[in-house]
This record gives sequence, C-alpha cells and structure tokens, in this order.
Amino acid sequence: MGIQSVRLYAEVAKRSFRRWSTYRAATIAGIFTNSIFGFIRASVLVAVVQARPGAGGLSVRGFVTFSVLTQAMMAYVGIFGDGDEISERVKTGDIVCDLYRPADFQLWWLSADVGRGAFQLLGRGVPILVVGALVYGLQAPASIGAIVLFAVSLSLALLIGFGVRFLMHLSAFWLFDTRGTKQLVDTVTMFASGALVPLSLFPTALGDAMRLLPFAGMVQTPADVFLGSVTGAEAVAQVALQLAWAAVLFGLGRLVMTSATRRVVIQGG
Repeated sequence: MGIQSVRLYAEVAKRSFRRWSTYRAATIAGIFTNSIFGFIRASVLVAVVQARPGAGGLSVRGFVTFSVLTQAMMAYVGIFGDGDEISERVKTGDIVCDLYRPADFQLWWLSADVGRGAFQLLGRGVPILVVGALVYGLQAPASIGAIVLFAVSLSLALLIGFGVRFLMHLSAFWLFDTRGTKQLVDTVTMFASGALVPLSLFPTALGDAMRLLPFAGMVQTPADVFLGSVTGAEAVAQVALQLAWAAVLFGLGRLVMTSATRRVVIQGG
C-alpha cells in the first residue's frame, strides 16, 4: 500500500469521525442509556457475587467495573451494528459506485468504521467510564503493561466487530432483506461476547467454548485484560487469538466480497 493510499484511507476515517460527531443528541442519549444499563447490570452482578462469593472470579468492585467498562465498549465495537449503509447500498444499486472507486472496497469501509469507532470511544465510551468512576469508583489495570495490552486488545476488538458486521452486510448480495440476519447476528453477539453476562458466569464447558469464538474478542477479552482476570502468557495468548480471528474474518470478508461482486444483483432493476 502506497503513501497515497494510506492518506486516502486516513481521510476516510477522519471524515467518518466528523460525520458521527454531528449526531450529538444521539450521543448524549447513548451516554445516558448505557450508563443506566451499566448501573442495572452492576446491581444484578453484585447481587450474584454476594449470593455466591467467588462466582466469576471477580470481586464486587470487579463486577461493577466490568459492567461499566463493557457498556462503554458496546458502541465502539458495534454490538448493535453500525447502521445498514452497506446493505442498503446493495439494495439500491449504489454499491456499483463504490466498486468503481479507485480504492479497495473492504479497506474503504474498514477505514470508515475506524473513524466511527474512534468517535464512539472518545465521545461515548470515555464519558460513560467517567460517570461510572464518579458513582462507584472503578478498578484500574494493575500495571502499565496491562494498559498497553488492553489498548492492543481494544483495537483488535474493533477489527473483529467490523469483520463480523461486514460479513453480515455482504449477505445483502443474496438476501435483499437483511433485517433477520442482523437480528440473528446481534443476538448471538450479545450472548457470546460477554456483553450481556460475563462468560466467567457461564457453565465452565460452555464458557470455555464461547471464549474460542470471535465474539468473545469483542468484549470479554479486552475486559479480562483490563481487570487482570488474565495475566502474563495467558493474556498474551488471548490477545493473539483476537489477532487470529481478526485476520480470519478479514480474509473471509475478502473471499465473500469477491464472490458477491461477480454477481451484483440490484433489487428493483
């Protein structure tokens, strides 16, 4: 990739950031909603650990931090999707214009998602953490190394989230109405990522199986690294699994995109 290409995708990310920053009312509403749900989840998880001390391997403060942190991450990783722009463009036929651009289709939308994620992290995630810290007082990472590894894990979480959503959007080349697919993906993601219930509270066999799926890399793994639930070689292994899934999903997206663009079907003419 040449310097000009890097500048192009950087500009796409920057413009995407600016675009999402215009939705100020939605951002404020999201901060309020996520904070409230974070408090509700925290109360439920605290009740669980008080009824069953040691459940999930976290303290009361750890569960509170997990609840607030994961609420702060949801919009960033796109737990509830990032809109339906790609699938809508497939349905309307505008996707043809995208394919004619002198830019890689997948990298273009990845860059746009990086801009979206950056805004959601700074404009929505950070305020939620601040509110949580003021209300509860949150558990901080134990070391500088944990902070660095968390930053890497958080970045990979965004790539995994994009990979999952990109594949979902590409289904529009075969399914003109992707609402059912989106609902299915959103449900599985919520359940299997740890965004709803920490995977550490699942039955051992089920929780371990869930951790091997890409969805855990969107929420549970970054949270585990932040809280010190995994440390040392185990933490590095979990982040390496995130990297592997990000690469696999990118490759799958490339293959599906190649197949789809060979048979562009425009609904309605």
